[in-house]
Amino acid sequence: MALHGDYEPSPSAWVREQVEDYEASGGREANTLMNRPEWPIVVITSQGAKTGKLRKNPVMRVESGGVYAAVASKGGAPEHPVWYDNFIAHPVVELQDGPEPRLYRARLAEGNERQEWWERSVAVYAPYADYQEKTDRLIPVFLLEPVEE
Repeated sequence: MALHGDYEPSPSAWVREQVEDYEASGGREANTLMNRPEWPIVVITSQGAKTGKLRKNPVMRVESGGVYAAVASKGGAPEHPVWYDNFIAHPVVELQDGPEPRLYRARLAEGNERQEWWERSVAVYAPYADYQEKTDRLIPVFLLEPVEE
């Protein structure tokens, strides 16, 4: 089972290139942010909230017990990344962590659960803490749980 629709590559060259290299290599290449092995990524495909087109984004790999976190930081910008709206409108996404993508259902973490996953995310990618200091919004954390096929 997979998401279906027209794929529209990111207008951002680095995102587009990282996704292409990651997918072409089955996740063996382009699997870290800025070529830093301590910053692993996964690729998430979501359906556009407005266009319905498929969008792909590299996101930091934060995983525990088969559940993944997707931190909507946008580098501490005042607004959420575009994929935030995609996850809200169409919560079933594809996540690729290695050679094969799988379906996951995204939901916003809240309260103690959000705090636990926020700390786990900062442990993987320390700049998240700096991003939170840069913005007045509470940076959302989505949990991606496997969809049984």
